[in-house]
Amino acid sequence: MEQPESGAGPAGAGDAAEALDRPLPEGVRRRVVALVSDAFGGLTVTELPAQLRQYARFTPTRRAKYAGNAMAAALEGDPVFRQRIGERLRDSQPELADALDAGTPPAAADPVDVAAAAFVLRPAGWVKLVAAAGEEAQRADAERADEESRRELQRLREELDRLKSQHKAETERLRTELDAVRKESDALHRKLRSAHSDVKRAEAAVRRGNAEHEGARSEAQAQVAAAESEARRLKARLAEAEAAVEASRRAAREGRSIEDMRVRLLLDTVLDAASGLRRELALPPASLHPADTVEAVQPGRMTPRDIAARALSETDPAMLDQLLALPQVHLLVDGYNVTKTGYPTMPLEKQRLRLLGGLAMLAAQTGAEITCVFDGAELAAPVLLAPPRGVRVLFSKPGVTADELIRQLVRAEPPGRPVVVVSTDREVADGVAKAGARPVASAMLLKRLSRV
Repeated sequence: MEQPESGAGPAGAGDAAEALDRPLPEGVRRRVVALVSDAFGGLTVTELPAQLRQYARFTPTRRAKYAGNAMAAALEGDPVFRQRIGERLRDSQPELADALDAGTPPAAADPVDVAAAAFVLRPAGWVKLVAAAGEEAQRADAERADEESRRELQRLREELDRLKSQHKAETERLRTELDAVRKESDALHRKLRSAHSDVKRAEAAVRRGNAEHEGARSEAQAQVAAAESEARRLKARLAEAEAAVEASRRAAREGRSIEDMRVRLLLDTVLDAASGLRRELALPPASLHPADTVEAVQPGRMTPRDIAARALSETDPAMLDQLLALPQVHLLVDGYNVTKTGYPTMPLEKQRLRLLGGLAMLAAQTGAEITCVFDGAELAAPVLLAPPRGVRVLFSKPGVTADELIRQLVRAEPPGRPVVVVSTDREVADGVAKAGARPVASAMLLKRLSRV
């Protein structure tokens, strides 16, 4: 590890050789690095070894921290550098250096400082000094370690005694708290059982109350429903009574005017019928003579055979034309009976539109009063329909059929007014015939409308 200095005797060479096999004690090594770092700043850059020049600007503390290994290696391998460090050490600690040269190191000096200075200065017997310092440092470290161990053991024993006492006190405290908690827990359990009993009784009371409330509510609802039903019934009776009163009042007000209207309509019918009969018979008003009443066949007059040849069938549209030519005639049409006879595959809406279009043209041609009746039960929704000009369109009310509505219309007409009802329904035809109307088949109207 160390190289003997030039001029050293055999004993020095033996010490150096012995030192190579022994590493420096750690404490001595740190002190040697500190000595080199302190003396490092007194050297110029050219006096430093090449590997240490980069640390020239470092502070002693930084040099000792970062360049310790490099300085120890340079001190070991470069005698010139070691001699320069030794000279700085002799200048800073001359008494220690002189004592080491004399072979009598100061007894009061720190063995580590003595060993570090001996390692740098290399006096005679320096290896023994380093070894003795190392042993002394080891003994001191061992003694310090033993002392620290004893103190630590004593501290640990005291800490253990303290912890035991604390543990004992804590155990007693916890035991006391546990007893208190157990007593409190027992009290809480008793309270909880009592609370559970109270809750069960309260739940039973709530269930009874709910049952009573539900019964009372059901009874109240039943009473309310009965009262509402009675109120609706009374309202219905009141509405019926009001309607009856209003109808009687209206009948009293309009009875006279309706009778007058029927009389006027019947008079107009008789006058129109007389006028039509006069035109049909071509009779002059005052040119009749008794001789003209004698039956005979005259030139240009029809014979009974001719009249028989002109008889019309039940489905001939000419018969309908003759009926519509009657004065003040009223044509009643069973709408769906006609449309389902003529074009049953079409939708109901298109059936109505087609029939009403033909009736409007028929009304314009003949001038007759025409009423078309449809069954209201056939409607899926309210009908938005603008009746054509000259045609009255009626739908039966819920619960009333179109047949019944037609019979009501026939009964509303005054006796003597010509009324023609178009329907293939035999029950309708028989009913209106009894009331004085003339029933015709739906096929007759369909044929007549096909010519429009």
